[in-house]
Amino acid sequence: MQFRFRSVWAGAAAAVLTVGALTVGVAVAQQKTIAIGTGGTGGVYYPMGGGLAAVLSKAIPGMQATAEVTGGSVDNLKLIGSGQSEVGFSMVDAALDAYKGEDKFRGGKVEVRTLLVLYPNRMHVVTIEGTGIETMADLKGKRVSTGSPGSATEVMAFRVIEAAGLDKDKDLKRERLGVAESVNAIKDRKIDAFFWVGGLPTAAVTDLGATPGVKIKMIDHADTVDKMNAKHGPLYAADTIKAGTYPGQDKDNKITVVWNVLVTNDKMSDQMAYDIVKAIFDKKDELVAVHKEAASIDYKNQLKANSSTPWHPGALKYFAEKGVQM
Repeated sequence: MQFRFRSVWAGAAAAVLTVGALTVGVAVAQQKTIAIGTGGTGGVYYPMGGGLAAVLSKAIPGMQATAEVTGGSVDNLKLIGSGQSEVGFSMVDAALDAYKGEDKFRGGKVEVRTLLVLYPNRMHVVTIEGTGIETMADLKGKRVSTGSPGSATEVMAFRVIEAAGLDKDKDLKRERLGVAESVNAIKDRKIDAFFWVGGLPTAAVTDLGATPGVKIKMIDHADTVDKMNAKHGPLYAADTIKAGTYPGQDKDNKITVVWNVLVTNDKMSDQMAYDIVKAIFDKKDELVAVHKEAASIDYKNQLKANSSTPWHPGALKYFAEKGVQM
């Protein structure tokens, strides 16, 4: 009897363990992990991406989202194209290149789809007093960072430089640094100026302006917009970084801007795309708490004209339900 009792107990225990394993297996199967391509730690994509990962993980049952440090838009689009990331931040000019298979995506077209329009990205051309740089023309012969490899800063910087009548290879002593590295380099007088396209304020640029003994200077370049649009399509607009946006910035800075979008590929299900967009609008306040640029995530900005690539059907379904006229 004792032996028989133990046998029954062992069998029951095995059954419980089997059921438990099956339950865990189902839970694991239902869990969906997604990677969000962001940017460097000194910009806006990374903190906003971290906020987005937290929102999606909390708001969508079974989803675990993580924010990944990347080189920026170009890297994000390539990661989406290879299936290593499901979602990414991008500027619309880089997204269009990816969709067409042009420039940095030559031979590697990406079936990119827009989930929603985020906020306008502002091009910063930054220097400090003592470099002799007052205008774009003064960059000639100077040590200039045009952004990290794999970034949309680099894509747009090259276009601004060309539209300003300069040759990026012949006229500049060019470095390829991210915004945080650019700020450190200019503090150490290793470079004279840098390009950075991002939201306001960008933490690294704020850090530069607040550095004792340093006087920040922002170079006007809004007059390049027409030439850029004539060559690349209506992607860019003129805008202003208001005086006082950064410590020591004592006058308005006339600049170029381009929209940021959140993108995926054509393989994402309609339901998942719908759920992601819904979660972002439902939890917008949580994103604004992470970075104030999230305040620009607005139904009025969800226009087909504000994105250079096709919209995901799941996103379109959500906006249609909300009565958004795109």
